[in-house]
Amino acid sequence: MKVLGIDFSCALGALGDGHFPNKDCLLPLVSKLLGYAIVAASTTVKLPQIMKILQHGSVRGLSIISFELEVVGYTIALAYCLHKGLPFSAYGELAFLLIQALILIAIIYYYSRPMGTRTAITALLYCAMAPTVLAGKVDPVLFEALYASQHAIFLGAKIPQIWANFSNKSTGELSFLTNLMNFAGSMVRVFTSIQEQAPKSVLLGSVIGIATNFTLLSQILTYQKAKPRAEKEKKTE
Repeated sequence: MKVLGIDFSCALGALGDGHFPNKDCLLPLVSKLLGYAIVAASTTVKLPQIMKILQHGSVRGLSIISFELEVVGYTIALAYCLHKGLPFSAYGELAFLLIQALILIAIIYYYSRPMGTRTAITALLYCAMAPTVLAGKVDPVLFEALYASQHAIFLGAKIPQIWANFSNKSTGELSFLTNLMNFAGSMVRVFTSIQEQAPKSVLLGSVIGIATNFTLLSQILTYQKAKPRAEKEKKTE
């Protein structure tokens, strides 16, 4: 019995015989279910960040280059997984994350007006090159090099935001919920990548995601606690 590529026959057969499914039967099933759960959850991951910006009409404290690099990273990662023929449950969230990241960067550009020359050139270059990469019309050697670089891109996407938070001692309009979901997704994706026998480079990306998102979550918690304390002391004075 298969549904969306998930084979339930092993587990159902064991349960039908009055036995709990063994590890070799259960782990692949759990991995598939978690994979699709991540894909489903990814449809709303960036929504809290988008709503927070729209609600406040501000991109205070947000690093534009961080969000730009994130779009590039998602594009490369999605294109690679598509053309490597990985199961949708192993990478499906990348499609939804890319769509939301594009919407998010458009909103950030809007609230960062007037748009500078660098921003306009960056947007035009992406629009010109992204379709080619997603279509897989890239030299195989270059494609592998691009995918190898996407880990550095994702890491580079987080560092400016982490540094901006540290420098400002504030996380501005950065969404706690979005970063929490990113962190949880990376944790689960490590497990599913191992079970799906995805390339080690895919696993490395999830590990980097855990480390960077944990850092951002820590900063949000630290600076949000520090701000009310500072305001309280100011009122006391």
